[in-house]
Amino acid sequence: MTQRHWTIATFVFGLALIASAVLLYLGGGSERAGGGPPDGSDADLVVELLREPLELGPFTMTDLEGRTMSSVGLRGKVVLVNFWATWCPPCLAEIPDLIALQEKYRDELVIIGVSEDELPPDLVKKFATDRKINYPIVMATPELQSLFPGVVALPTTFIIDREGRVAKKQVGLLKANQTDAITRSLAGLSVNARVVRVDDPGRLSVENAAQVKEVPGVDLGRLSPERRVEVLQALNAQKCSCGCDLSVAKCRIDDPSCEFSLPLARAIVEKYVTAP
Repeated sequence: MTQRHWTIATFVFGLALIASAVLLYLGGGSERAGGGPPDGSDADLVVELLREPLELGPFTMTDLEGRTMSSVGLRGKVVLVNFWATWCPPCLAEIPDLIALQEKYRDELVIIGVSEDELPPDLVKKFATDRKINYPIVMATPELQSLFPGVVALPTTFIIDREGRVAKKQVGLLKANQTDAITRSLAGLSVNARVVRVDDPGRLSVENAAQVKEVPGVDLGRLSPERRVEVLQALNAQKCSCGCDLSVAKCRIDDPSCEFSLPLARAIVEKYVTAP
C-alpha cells in the first residue's frame, strides 16, 4: 500500500472513531465516564413507601396569604405536608431543597409548610418571604395536628399520593435525592430508583437531624411560648449523661424509662420556669 493510501486509511479510521464516540455519548448514557445515568440520578437508590397507604380525612387549610386549599382540590397531585418551625435548624437546612423540588415539579407537586411556631403569623410570613419560600405556609392548628398525628419532632413530613392517601411519613431531615425519587414515583413519572413497599413499622425513631418538640415525662405547659422555644432548644442541645450520645430530648423519646434523661430534662425546664 502506498503512503497516500495509508494516509487516507488513517484519516477514515480516525473519522470512524470520532463518529463512534459521538454516538456513544448521545445514546449510551449509562456507558459514559463514571458509569452514571445521563440525568445524574442514582440507579442504586432505594426508596420506601407504605404497602398500604393510609386514608386521610377531608381537610381545608388557609395559608398566610389568605388562600384556602382543600383535600379535594389537591387530588391528582403529590402533596408534601412539612411540619417545621423557624427555631429548628434541620427544618431550615431542608428549605432550599424543598424550594428547588417545588420549582422542578410545579405541575405534579404541592408542598405545604405547616409552621409549629408560636410566633404571630405575620412574623412567620416575613420569615418565609425573606427566604423566598415558593410554597404555601399555614400555621399549625389542633385540627391539623389531629389529622396528622404523631409529630413529636421537627421536621416531620407526610407524603400524600395522588389519591389523597399518606404514602410515607418521614421524621427528621428529608434527603433530596430520595424525596425527588418518591415524588416522581407517586406522580407516575419514570424514576431511576428501586421502590420498596413496606409495612408501617408502628414506631418512628427520631433521626439525629430532628428537633424534638414534645418530651415524654416533662410538663412544658407552665412556660410562655417564648420560654418554651428556649427550653426545647436547650433540651435538644444538651447531651444525656447515660452514655447514649443523644440529646436529652431524643433520649427521652427513644427510651422514656432512662433514669438519667428525666431528671436532666426536668432540671432544664425548672431553670427556665424560675428564671426572671
